[in-house]
Amino acid sequence: MEQENNNNDIFDIVKKIDDNTWEVPKEYKPFMRVPGKIFVSENMLRSMERETIDQVANVSALPGIQKHSLAMPDAHLGYGFPIGGVAAFDSEEGVISPGGVGFDINCGVRLIRTNLHVDEVRPVISELIKNIFQEIPSGLGSKSRIRVNDNELDNVFLQGARWAVEQGYGVESDVEHCEGNGMIEGADPSQVSSKARKRGKPQLGTLGSGNHFLEIQYIDNVYDEKAAQAYGLEEGQVTFMVHCGSRGAGHQICTDHLRTLSQSVNKYGIQLPDKQLACAPTTSPEAQNYFKAMACAANYAWANRQIIMHWTREVFAKTFKTDIDSLEMDLVYDVAHNIAKLEEHIVDGTKKKLYVHRKGATRAFPPGHSEVPQQYRAIGQPVLLPGSMGTPSFVLHGTQQGMDTTFGSACHGSGRAMSRKKAKGAYKGEDVKRNLAAMGIHVEAMNPAVIAEEAPEVYKKSSDVVNVVHDSGIAQKVVRMVPMGVAKG
Repeated sequence: MEQENNNNDIFDIVKKIDDNTWEVPKEYKPFMRVPGKIFVSENMLRSMERETIDQVANVSALPGIQKHSLAMPDAHLGYGFPIGGVAAFDSEEGVISPGGVGFDINCGVRLIRTNLHVDEVRPVISELIKNIFQEIPSGLGSKSRIRVNDNELDNVFLQGARWAVEQGYGVESDVEHCEGNGMIEGADPSQVSSKARKRGKPQLGTLGSGNHFLEIQYIDNVYDEKAAQAYGLEEGQVTFMVHCGSRGAGHQICTDHLRTLSQSVNKYGIQLPDKQLACAPTTSPEAQNYFKAMACAANYAWANRQIIMHWTREVFAKTFKTDIDSLEMDLVYDVAHNIAKLEEHIVDGTKKKLYVHRKGATRAFPPGHSEVPQQYRAIGQPVLLPGSMGTPSFVLHGTQQGMDTTFGSACHGSGRAMSRKKAKGAYKGEDVKRNLAAMGIHVEAMNPAVIAEEAPEVYKKSSDVVNVVHDSGIAQKVVRMVPMGVAKG
């Protein structure tokens, strides 16, 4: 009965715009500067927490926010901002808020294609996943076989994926197929604390824990032949995804700067409905110092995924007794999920520079945009939406409609429907692993509890989430991929 009342409350709050778009009106809370906009189906809205709606409203109270406080269809309760939240702030009169980025700065995903067919990989999938699990350090507090000194760590913070490529972990085309060429300008290692540096040094090239994974998949459905061809994707083709972020370095950077920005709220006289929305004016030293440190963490994450991808390529080559080039394991694209970026957007007919915060949300730029790699520019940016071990992942492409309505943003995955604590009470890792094996999906993890926490059932259905994005015109479906094997942290 409590759940039913909660649902009725939500439908009393929001206004239906269309089948997949709902508005949280400014009248909902007295502090709201702009309306909220939530992209979900009616069924998905029924199961959304009231607290997530409140977070959408709370974000709209931040100074300089533009157009709407947005929530993607995978939205759920987060720290300050909802996970799946997007908000853009005027570059001169707005704010920067770590809550709009999250603790795992530049948690993101990359997709790599191969020239292998599913029938070639299926017989060796168990061996392949075990080899990957052995070669890629994973789990809570995992340490890499790479050791960097202080100067090298500075270069990681400054150069991102390019640093890794220059050290022999990949090729130049990898950099060209990362969002922003695998780095953010303006990083400043002097804004990274010694504790964050200490945590980051031993973890470069590690998968981490939680929802981070490395998944081998195959394409079972092509929705858009032209776009798929541009991305080098076809039915039956084997691909793999790497999903991880900036590890302990990013978490510590967020923690350190949150302390400073929490004090800045009073200094600059900013009224907040939730202290987790700690922020500072965009041009203030506090906001800029956070942004410079956040850029370091983002660049670290791109280097991290680059190294993991390179080692995974080597495992594929060793397993199939050939070389990397022969398998044509090209990076399709790499996108960030938790990041704030200075971008140009049209607002009310005027081009403006905005700090776009995407937390559990993916950039989805349209055809013709200068930041989309040349070979994809006629189609639009690849948008990568992973599933949850037992559910499909999707590739979509960005659209002009998405650029106009969501600041060129889409959802980042399925979105949790159950907390980790509840998941561990409801599921046993051994049972989940056995059930997935019966589906032909081989899973390796450091701890059975991790598998329980990440059981497919604790997430929204990836197809439901993607259909909202597609039907709303935010991004358009290109291919679907189903899992064959998963290495979890």
